[in-house]
Amino acid sequence: ARDIDKALELYHLGAHKDNADAQHNLGVCYATGDGVPKDSKKAVKFYQLAVAQGHPHAHCNLGMCYRNGDGVPPDDKKAVELFHFAVDKGLALAQINLGICYYLGKGVSQDYNKAAELFQLAADQGDANAQCNLANCYYLGHGVPQDRQKSLQLFQLAANQGQEEARRILNEAIRKA
Repeated sequence: ARDIDKALELYHLGAHKDNADAQHNLGVCYATGDGVPKDSKKAVKFYQLAVAQGHPHAHCNLGMCYRNGDGVPPDDKKAVELFHFAVDKGLALAQINLGICYYLGKGVSQDYNKAAELFQLAADQGDANAQCNLANCYYLGHGVPQDRQKSLQLFQLAANQGQEEARRILNEAIRKA
């Protein structure tokens, strides 16, 4: 079992010494309520400190805060800007989030091609959510040529990792077959 109280103590010490990892980790604790009362505003504060030092995961998490309006007013353009930094560092979660922005046209002009490219980058890293998103693109022909077989292969990869939407879609496909 992990000792969250000791971890929090160390994160606070590190955060006060401008350690970006500690600042980011504290942000996550406040965002999730892990060991501390959930507090989106405090999460944002610690993410911002880590972002100022170029921490890619903090960029992604702060981007999600802006996209969802958690602890800050919703701002899709700011979210996109933050996701871009983390995408440039190869972070799969940021690739997925920026892909969703392009897919839906949130904070950027809708661009299925760009969305599919970003989902592919994250899928290539083995991310189940990206595989599921990319499978949807292939199924619908959004940003990639429509390819139902490729779609099913990607849904299967995602389902094998426990991705629930992919499991549900595959189960539906089997029932209809």
